[in-house]
Amino acid sequence: MENLDLKQMSAMVDIIAEEKGLPKDTVLNVIEQAIAAAWRKDNGDREMNVRAVLNTKTGEADVYVAREVIEDGVGYNPSTEIPLAEALENNKDAKLGDIVEEKSKVSTFGRVAAMTAKQVVVQRLREAENDAVLTAFEDKIGTVVTGTVSRIEPKLVRIDLGRASGIMPRSEQIDGEYYTVGSRIKVYIKNIEHGDRGAQLILSRGNAEFVEYLFRQEVPELENGTVEIRGIAREAGRRTKIAVISTVPGVDPVGTFVGGRGIRVQAVMNEIGDREKIDVITWSDNASEYIREALSPAEVNKVEIDGKKAKVFVSEDQQSIAIGKQGQNVRLASKLTGYDIDIELQKTAPKKKKKNVEDSLLSAIEETSSEE
Repeated sequence: MENLDLKQMSAMVDIIAEEKGLPKDTVLNVIEQAIAAAWRKDNGDREMNVRAVLNTKTGEADVYVAREVIEDGVGYNPSTEIPLAEALENNKDAKLGDIVEEKSKVSTFGRVAAMTAKQVVVQRLREAENDAVLTAFEDKIGTVVTGTVSRIEPKLVRIDLGRASGIMPRSEQIDGEYYTVGSRIKVYIKNIEHGDRGAQLILSRGNAEFVEYLFRQEVPELENGTVEIRGIAREAGRRTKIAVISTVPGVDPVGTFVGGRGIRVQAVMNEIGDREKIDVITWSDNASEYIREALSPAEVNKVEIDGKKAKVFVSEDQQSIAIGKQGQNVRLASKLTGYDIDIELQKTAPKKKKKNVEDSLLSAIEETSSEE
């Protein structure tokens, strides 16, 4: 490919747009970026700020090189800067600090430049197509979909969702869960991140919202408002605490979520793994009562609240339960309630020794002896 056929590229704009399902303006912008890259390859350097404008009717293109106007007589970079005197030759209104553009007509490109343009077109079209597909997923953010594991990397897992693919970073995975290529898994669509390399679909199985979504599939009372979820604290793969409440008198919110013989909570655990325990507790607008519930299964003797700090007193046999393995129980309770919880041992007053009959008789004899 000795030359870059601009007329042919102009004619391809509509065809590419239709085949890729992209807006015509997007395709035209990609081709103009390729022309600018090719011109820079033949006529300038990588530092140049170059843009191209393609006339799709005539097949002709112009490039514009932008440079900043600087003082005369000082050292400058000709790729990005232009002395004021030189700038005034083409624009009498030029001032220091202005950005001026120099126009050049595009005719032909060398072989290397043409190859550069082709690479830019292929890369940019792929990125634009990916962005367009991911944009279609914007209305699915916050939902759970089923995908296929396509690749496992040290820091992330790539998931094929059909029309698009996404990544599940290590921080969004369930601790201790293993994935195999080709396996089908449910993932929560968390977000779409836009970066230098285009848009990226971020997936999760380790966030609290994933557990909430799973419960919504198992607890129909959530949809009609009979029960509500007021908070979730999760350490994926280990433990989840979920606070629930009933809006209808007589309805047990915890029982509603657990289900008969635990069938509902077990269905959620089947998806996230049996290693992760789920504590369903009753939410309360009474901070002291809420903290007691959040520390379940520990039994709490007393709660003292000072601002957003709570001092919780427990008996000796409940201390390790309240704190949990590696502090997990109290840590999740703090996250769930929003209080900084400090577990303290309840000190009990020493019991007074009761005098028996023999002690009383001995005391009476000693008193009589002393009187004599």
